[in-house]
Amino acid sequence: MAGVYPLISAPELAALLAGTSLPVLLDVRWQLGGPPGVELYRAGHLPGAHYLDLDRDLAGPPGPTGRHPLPPLDVLGVALRRAGVTAERDVIAYDGMDGIAAARAWWLLRWAGHRRVRVLDGGYRAWTAAGYPTETPAPPPASGDFQPVPGSLPVLDAASAAALARTGLLLDARSAQRYRGEVEPVDPVAGHIPGAVSAPAAATLSPDGRFRARDELVAHFTALGASQRGPVGTYCGSGVTAAHQVLALELAGVPAALYVGSWSEWVADPRRPVGTGPDPG
Repeated sequence: MAGVYPLISAPELAALLAGTSLPVLLDVRWQLGGPPGVELYRAGHLPGAHYLDLDRDLAGPPGPTGRHPLPPLDVLGVALRRAGVTAERDVIAYDGMDGIAAARAWWLLRWAGHRRVRVLDGGYRAWTAAGYPTETPAPPPASGDFQPVPGSLPVLDAASAAALARTGLLLDARSAQRYRGEVEPVDPVAGHIPGAVSAPAAATLSPDGRFRARDELVAHFTALGASQRGPVGTYCGSGVTAAHQVLALELAGVPAALYVGSWSEWVADPRRPVGTGPDPG
């Protein structure tokens, strides 16, 4: 049984907040190497929003399974319930603009069995650009009842990602330069999983940080082979940007599995092969 449409616009959210069935708002602003998102949250956030830390609440400790492995279920459950998440209440996740971090929250909640979670398209920037109100006080901890039950979305491990690159379509959501192995600013080895197709996540966004229109996304993923090469999976550096690509694929009507460990897990084992150079496709 499918969940709700995964995006909500700023005007749609404003109308929802003016009603009686208020959603849970999750502020998950984060960027790799950037200032802590909680500082941005304290400077201003959507009314009633609770802050979740991507590194602490939405991922486990970094290690051999990657820089952002799945969080322990008890950690995830406590964080979500503290933010007021219940099984039946709508959840809206947002970040600064591009939906990368918000999509990680969306994917985790969907994977954990929640059916009513969406991403604010354009994030905090779209909300404030439209003139909607913000606030600085943090709401008190809430008492949600959501119990994560994993398995509602497909995941890949290293072996199944390698197999999918041979038999289906494995998309690399990082920049083309990182895919080709020309630069690697984060992980110890540059390159890509052999057989993967370069598909930078930035190509699914408009300059304002909103997702491109559905027909554009369909054309984009069709050109990458999504309708010809069987099952689809995606990975990035640590499984965050790849969750954004899973969301973009869903908007295009393409179900996709996420390799959560992604490149940071792949290169943790030196026996795994590494591809470099341009995409042969």
